[in-house]
Amino acid sequence: MIMMKPEPPKTMNPISAMDYIPLEQLRTLQLSRLQKMVRRAYDNVPLFHSRLEERNITPDDIQSLDDICKLPFTVKADLRDTYPSGLFASPMKDIVRLHASSGTTGKPIVVAYTKADLEIWSIAVGRALAAAGVTKNDITQISYGYGLFTGGLGIHGGFERIGATVIPASGGNTERQVMLMKDFGVTCIACTPSYFLHIIETAQKMGIDMHDLPIRLGIFGAEPWTEAMRNQIESSTGIKAYDIYGLSEIVGPGVGCSCSAQNGLHIFEDFFYPEIINPATGEVLPDGEEGELVLTTLCKEAMPIIRYRTRDITSIKTGSCSCGRTIRRISKISRRSDDMFIIRGVNVFPTQIETAILSVESVLPIYQIVLTRDHGMDNIEVDIEINDALFKDTLGGIEDICHKISHAIERILNIRVFVKMCAPNSIPRSEGKAKRVIDKRNLS
Repeated sequence: MIMMKPEPPKTMNPISAMDYIPLEQLRTLQLSRLQKMVRRAYDNVPLFHSRLEERNITPDDIQSLDDICKLPFTVKADLRDTYPSGLFASPMKDIVRLHASSGTTGKPIVVAYTKADLEIWSIAVGRALAAAGVTKNDITQISYGYGLFTGGLGIHGGFERIGATVIPASGGNTERQVMLMKDFGVTCIACTPSYFLHIIETAQKMGIDMHDLPIRLGIFGAEPWTEAMRNQIESSTGIKAYDIYGLSEIVGPGVGCSCSAQNGLHIFEDFFYPEIINPATGEVLPDGEEGELVLTTLCKEAMPIIRYRTRDITSIKTGSCSCGRTIRRISKISRRSDDMFIIRGVNVFPTQIETAILSVESVLPIYQIVLTRDHGMDNIEVDIEINDALFKDTLGGIEDICHKISHAIERILNIRVFVKMCAPNSIPRSEGKAKRVIDKRNLS
């Protein structure tokens, strides 16, 4: 059987050409770039140099892509421990921008960019947006925060690379967000999925039906979200919801994005090399098996990151994508290993609870998970906000909804939880990443 090479679509945006590169050519490019990155980190980053010396490894030992498993992992603590500039591979005179994480404890995680890094970042984000169907004719509203957070400025560069009109709204002032969408005929919005739900809710209170606006697609990321939430967003607005993936430690948004097929996220692996490992052993797993995503930057000058453990749980999808792209896809990331909590011996992820909530008709995913401990026993309370229509319903109707949600969660977790229905607007809204879990246990 003769295998035909995939051909890019005739209407392809030129920025997407590398998405369709023949696999043999891609692997050769990846190896060349990996070897240069390892050499750069070895020569300029003391931590990486010492770790290779401990393993009696030099950059010359990287002769194939399989040799990447010889290299040490990088973890988030490494970035904190070397604050502020211990992982920089470029002198400060060559660094043109700094970003930092919004970490809640200790020192922030700082990331640096040279002029070339910013160029590659905007190309990566541009390819992500093109995969989602954004064009130069779109009027885009960015409702990610600007500043030290990589989201706002990072995705901004990609929209400008494509040539779309950009409204840098940033986060907050939600009524103004809706006004801008309506008055400027916004066709594309970029924000966290939880904040977009708040925008939908605010529009309804303002008497505006999202179906009546020209908005046609949303680029959502920066927090785990489920297929059930995607369906909720699409059905309540009429838009197509696309998943963009990134993390500050690697570059920011633009590491990957879903395409028109909405069947996984393409990783721009000529820039970011993906691996899947067993999170317990560090063993590299074959494509198709679920594990922890590990990423290596292949072009980052200011701060090359080798084998970064993301803590995101996913798998590399096998088989070709109907969009024709040859770069690999990962499954939608709906949970992180460090988001997991253990209740009475059961591993629980917040997105499992979200899936159960959204399986019940007429319920929105506005919720918080409260963990408590009573006489040594850990318990879960799930506070769910009801909408105005349900609030005006009979007490029996609310109890029936509560009962359905409780059973839906129990079917997934195999443990009982206490479900509390809350009045409209009683759960705090998020303008960025939603805070889903409140741990009131004393675990010290």
